[in-house]
Amino acid sequence: MLTKDEAICIRALDYSETSQIVTFFTRATGKISAIAKGSKRPKSTFDGTIEVFSHGKIVFSDSTREKLATLTEFEQQPSFARLSNNLFALNCCLFATELLNGLIDEYDPHPQLFDSFLQFLRNTNEHQASSISTGRLTAEHRDVISLLILFQLALLKEIGLQPILNACANCKTSIEHRASSIENRVYFSSSANGLICRDCEASFPDKIRLTSSAANALSNLKLLAEAEDKTLDEIERTLVHHFTELLHRPPKMAKYVLTN
Repeated sequence: MLTKDEAICIRALDYSETSQIVTFFTRATGKISAIAKGSKRPKSTFDGTIEVFSHGKIVFSDSTREKLATLTEFEQQPSFARLSNNLFALNCCLFATELLNGLIDEYDPHPQLFDSFLQFLRNTNEHQASSISTGRLTAEHRDVISLLILFQLALLKEIGLQPILNACANCKTSIEHRASSIENRVYFSSSANGLICRDCEASFPDKIRLTSSAANALSNLKLLAEAEDKTLDEIERTLVHHFTELLHRPPKMAKYVLTN
């Protein structure tokens, strides 16, 4: 039985001189792994070699979790070609694919997350983040970091691990005004899955101290647009730490996303 779906390639490996094993994140089926026979041939029926971020309509044979699906058709749409022109933007998108691949189970559909990921790729492709210069982030670089932060939070929400960011994850006290002064310190704890107030922080040795600007931006994401460079960097470092805990290993692409 054949299945039709919309898909984005999140991993591609050479299988032979002419074939590949590819992992797709699909809208209706979820993550699937498939063999693409003959995909590397000059006149491939898949419109050429399949690369990460390739996007379009696919047709594949049903399979079990123990056996690869077989890709029979791939109608590739115009790719995100601009990503290859800028290393930072490309690395942010590769980091997002690594998180998806590590946290999404096969044949577990997440259509809203698929839409979020596709929009993230489109928006990042348009921005073409520029290199860091004079110790500050360019406007394009800032935009991509903000987009990445929002996607990471959307990913956590969709897989049922949405962190608590509007109150202390332990005592449920609102963090509003708590981050306004040094006396009202705010922390992030992966084990608590959210922000932690000063009164509760002693119970969470894995906590990370947050500045008031980072805590406020996490509790009100509209503030990301106006956040300072160092605040965006602090938030991303906190999220990288959190994903490291969730994956039980440091994400390989994280070091290419952090700015210093």
